[in-house]
Amino acid sequence: MNNRLKEFRARHNLTQEELAAKVNVRRETIVFLEKNKYNPSLKLAWDLARVFSVTIEELFIFEDNF
Repeated sequence: MNNRLKEFRARHNLTQEELAAKVNVRRETIVFLEKNKYNPSLKLAWDLARVFSVTIEELFIFEDNF
């Protein structure tokens, strides 16, 4: 799974630390998400999408491997 987190964060002029505070996680979690080293829980994906007023599908790119 890939994401557009860094792109949306830049559009909203948020630092990793500011975004982390908005969704109640550590800054390192945002770092790992942006590097595609971590898949978020559904709740975290929902919270992140709400910060940017987009859908989860707009923020996260799910790739079918079927």
